Amino acid sequence: MRRLPVYLLLDTSGSMAGEPIEAVKNGVQVMISSLRNDPQAVETAYLSIITFDSDARQTVPLTDLASFQMPDLKATGTTSLGEALKVLSNCIKTEVTKTTAEVKGDWKPLVFIMTDGQPTDDWQSGLNEFKNVRVGTVVACAAGSGADTSVLKQITDSVVSLETDQESIKSFFKWVSASIGVSSTKVGESGSEVTGLNQMPPPPAELNIVV
Repeated sequence: MRRLPVYLLLDTSGSMAGEPIEAVKNGVQVMISSLRNDPQAVETAYLSIITFDSDARQTVPLTDLASFQMPDLKATGTTSLGEALKVLSNCIKTEVTKTTAEVKGDWKPLVFIMTDGQPTDDWQSGLNEFKNVRVGTVVACAAGSGADTSVLKQITDSVVSLETDQESIKSFFKWVSASIGVSSTKVGESGSEVTGLNQMPPPPAELNIVV
């Protein structure tokens, strides 16, 4: 079976402490519940979470939705976005099955990045590594006024912004859930992949597309 890998890169730096990190936890829970009610997503989508603060690590390896268990997210430290991109690149290399002459590999991964601050590490070296891996649609979310959209624009053309209140963050994860659902249906029914924001559901009012 060809899997649809989905990687969430979540900023868990100190500035996310309090309401924002609680909203992220709740948002991921809502997203998982919604996807588990989508038969095509349950069959196809596999989810991984990478968190980044003063360091970056894969807190949930690529896991099917039925087995997915929510990690305990804590907000502390700085914003190692570059390190997160390196971890992501390594995970894609080791977890995603490549298509060969003999085997149809996994679909190209969907990547969703959420950050509320500016990178505090050498993010460009992480970006250089990331550019060498094969991915599908990458969406970056600038949460709050402290996030640097110009950095995110160098990672992907698909950048959205929102406030860090409970409702906005919840809306983002509902939209991510809907986007994964659309992607899994598309690969299941037509064997084609979503290639950008224009093929995803329209973002809710709380999300602004950064142009």
